[in-house]
Amino acid sequence: MTPTRTAVKQAATGSLVGLALGDALGFPTEFKDVPAILASVGPWREMPLPLARGTAYVTDDTQMTLALARGIRTAMDRGVLAPQSLVQPVRDEFVSWYHSPENNRAPGNTCLRACLLLDGDRPWQDASQIGSKGCGANMRVAPIGLVPGLSEEQRAGAAQLQSALTHGHPTALAASDLTARAVYLLAQGVDPAGLVGQLRSYAYENRDRYHEHWLGDLWTRSQDPSVLSFVRRGWDECLAVLERLDAVQRTADPELDPCEYTGDGWIAEEAFATGLLCFLLFPGEPLTALRRAACTRGDSDSIAALAGAFAGAHLGADAWPKEWAECVEYRSDLLTFGALWDV
Repeated sequence: MTPTRTAVKQAATGSLVGLALGDALGFPTEFKDVPAILASVGPWREMPLPLARGTAYVTDDTQMTLALARGIRTAMDRGVLAPQSLVQPVRDEFVSWYHSPENNRAPGNTCLRACLLLDGDRPWQDASQIGSKGCGANMRVAPIGLVPGLSEEQRAGAAQLQSALTHGHPTALAASDLTARAVYLLAQGVDPAGLVGQLRSYAYENRDRYHEHWLGDLWTRSQDPSVLSFVRRGWDECLAVLERLDAVQRTADPELDPCEYTGDGWIAEEAFATGLLCFLLFPGEPLTALRRAACTRGDSDSIAALAGAFAGAHLGADAWPKEWAECVEYRSDLLTFGALWDV
């Protein structure tokens, strides 16, 4: 029997709010090692939500997630989600984010460079940074996993396309696909204990598949000798980190920095795996998962944002304490998209 989401659970609201809370919790700890974090906040299991004037401020991770969400909504208002309907709205939203005065949260260089190039009439494939697999590709992809009614082809193609607009590396594409897949499966009620196995199977099944309908001739900008070589390179790097994750998910010491097991998260496949590991260490304790993710030596805000997206998709809106959820920046926008997709 295929699990189904329930309206009571509110997986979309839970995932989007969780992503933003993780982002806010990891915002002050990014670029710090664990001893420095502990020296400033005390025991990691008691880490408070950082507030400034009563608001938990987020980074570009949440801002770009909302930009993608707005682009998706515009595309679907025009009909079926397809590359022709999705590209321009998302491109426009990314360019708007680039020019926004609120784009002052230490955004990644790849996103900045690509969005600058997207601000014009060149083919988007020429703006894509084909050599970059930074985690900016998949820290924003959760909405694709939350939109109801998509086919597997739509979900995978859209996840990879939104990555490719900025990060064209095949591993960025595959990691974005896997991240959206994980969010989708958790929202549908899949048991976290079997999630990594399902994701590994999905990766093997898609290892030879290039979504030409969605990506066009993107692969020709790479140095790969063939499209098959291009797409396999990305999936193989993701499979390697999934194998590491599978080997440690039940034995990892929760008191040890998760980055020791699956990487520091600056690149897409490591952010995906380390964020997922933090969730899997505490599948029924969402705040503990966020705190563990934020207390890491790596890209803490992105790792914690992904952990929050996974935990919220699994547990729903009730995962997050009211006193936390009411303080997060962009709360109204997050709740609007949650309500739209909680069906």
